[in-house]
Amino acid sequence: MSSGFGTSRRGFLAASAAAPLALGATAPAFARQESGQIAADLERYVGFGIKASGGAGDEACGAWLEEELAAAGFATERQYFDAPFFEAATAEIVTGEARATVWPEPIVRTTPAGGLTAPIVRVDAQGLAARPLNGAIALVDLPFGRWSSMFWPGVARPVAAAVEGGAAAVVIITNGPSGKVIALNTNGREPLFDRPVALLAPQDAAPFLAAAIEGREATLTVTGEGGRRPAFNLVGRLDRSRGRWLVVSTPRSGWFTCAGERGGGIAAWLHIARWAARNAPDHDLAFVCNSGHEYQYLGAEELLHSVAPEPENTAFWLHLGANLAARDWHDSVGGLRPLPGTDSQRYLVVSPELVGVAREEFAGLSGLEGAYSSETLSAGELTNVIEAGYAPVAGIFGVHRYHHVEDDDERCVSADAVAETTAAFRRLLERAIS
Repeated sequence: MSSGFGTSRRGFLAASAAAPLALGATAPAFARQESGQIAADLERYVGFGIKASGGAGDEACGAWLEEELAAAGFATERQYFDAPFFEAATAEIVTGEARATVWPEPIVRTTPAGGLTAPIVRVDAQGLAARPLNGAIALVDLPFGRWSSMFWPGVARPVAAAVEGGAAAVVIITNGPSGKVIALNTNGREPLFDRPVALLAPQDAAPFLAAAIEGREATLTVTGEGGRRPAFNLVGRLDRSRGRWLVVSTPRSGWFTCAGERGGGIAAWLHIARWAARNAPDHDLAFVCNSGHEYQYLGAEELLHSVAPEPENTAFWLHLGANLAARDWHDSVGGLRPLPGTDSQRYLVVSPELVGVAREEFAGLSGLEGAYSSETLSAGELTNVIEAGYAPVAGIFGVHRYHHVEDDDERCVSADAVAETTAAFRRLLERAIS
């Protein structure tokens, strides 16, 4: 399933240049030096590779960010917690001559070493099956979508129906715009199910759907080693004894390389940290970067409960979530081709009193020009922040074309687009805390 794209500086710059954006939109708010730093930070993040919570890429990325905050004058702290992990030995489904790799859904339940052999039965989007599911391998055929979580109703409903119907295992076809497996966020504290659940790429699904129609058997094999390992949230504080905290948060972890999903948020977060250390003298600063995102915001929950400033002492919270500035693509004639523009499936949410200001500052930025009130819409970790009582707030989240897909690499994000969006967030922040 490898994309075949490296993360060298030459490769990254070539990918960014494939669909350039002019920097005129960010001037004079951004100097060329600042835009160049954002490009370098984005490249560095992508270069750490897979960012699974507590893994080598996540740990190295966290250590780098810690060094950068310290260099900007912040006192840093790590907050440790345990996250699940699984190293697969075998993860595949076989029927007749057809064989395909599957993605074991955490927290992983394995099959016997020789696999689990049973009739394969298709389950549709409503959870309906043509034949009895008891003891079968349920092949859950999701509708087309940009999927993200096991908890989304479109996933949870048919999977729950398959389990309740007695399926011995569940294989989910993650039908989406890339044709690849879309990894799904899940519970990080305990397994959702007491039986194996795995994900299958739609581009590999045809022979297994045919086997289901014909009533044939399949063998699902998921073996390997798993458990829990330490991961950490990073907190940088600049306490000036003002009693008015500015909090800026972003996740860094994810299932794969997460260039489009997380890279823009990380680069914007670092830029704003350096800027705020010099230009927000009337506020105490807390910059927080959590791991554990893919386990239903496991790290963010730990952070909110024990590290973040109290809501009554917080003047503003900015959350830089997924898809800050991922690239858009053509996907019909000629196959997938990158475009100069930015994927519009990104959402800007602000406290009600900031809607007008946000719409001014983000005018012309695809998907962000129509800012939503936090009383109308929120998602992801921003919801946790709002429910904890923090206000005013602003946040971004979204699901780009390669969201939670292994091929979310340097092709999926433009440094110029990240700089343009970061400039708008800095302007919004300046107005919100003035």
